[in-house]
Amino acid sequence: MPVWEKILEREEGFKDFILNRLPMKKALLLTLFTTILFATSVFIIIQQLSQSVSEPSKKYIEDQSVESFIGSIGENAREIADKHDLYASVMIAQAVLESNGGTSDLSTPPNNNLFGIKGSYKKQSVTFQTSEDNGSGQMHQIYAKFRKYPSYKASLEDYAELLHNGVSWNKNYYKKTFKSKTRSYKEATKYLTGTYATDTNYHQKLNSIIKQYHLTEYDQPKKEKKQVVVKSGETLNSLSHKYGVSVTSIKQWNRLDNNAVENGQKLLIYQ
Repeated sequence: MPVWEKILEREEGFKDFILNRLPMKKALLLTLFTTILFATSVFIIIQQLSQSVSEPSKKYIEDQSVESFIGSIGENAREIADKHDLYASVMIAQAVLESNGGTSDLSTPPNNNLFGIKGSYKKQSVTFQTSEDNGSGQMHQIYAKFRKYPSYKASLEDYAELLHNGVSWNKNYYKKTFKSKTRSYKEATKYLTGTYATDTNYHQKLNSIIKQYHLTEYDQPKKEKKQVVVKSGETLNSLSHKYGVSVTSIKQWNRLDNNAVENGQKLLIYQ
């Protein structure tokens, strides 16, 4: 018998005992007491059942690696950035930084806001607490409305449109982030500091993410794909040397949450 049924059975039995054995006044008082106790028990049961349903999806988000998250947006970012004369590497790095690797409440469904863009998207928004730099490197907390998207791809496209079209008072506001107007992604990240984000160290954080996860690969055309089968004794490190690619790239291409691979496992490699 499930635990919740046992609790309900226990409460009903106690209630029957009171009604049959005790004087009327005491019985009425204790009946009221047991009714409250019964309602409290039901409320606790409902909470526990609700938590048991929501915990698996939350745990999945917590266990998702940054590489797996990058793999979920990388190809869309490559295509969208190329169409808008932007650096896909910068776009992905911003998504990683702004969304805490795809795990923040703002970035996960049903919000899907990867870049912390404020306002509303097709009349859809959500309110969250956020940190702002006061201009001297000190952070403080404020509440703000953020855009709510139907998908990650919609968030990526809206971000690209924002940078490409500028803001209402200046259409060229983000023009210095375009690939055609810069010599490298570092110039783009430098310009985003103080314009897109108030964090005075924003460019340094983005540059570090781009370097760590080899994101400049997404600024180039997509390479030829092939499928390989992991042999006994092979690891991500050995596969990295064998095919001349980085471990982090293999994890991104295959949405891997850790470094474990198994004999017979099929992996995608781009060369």
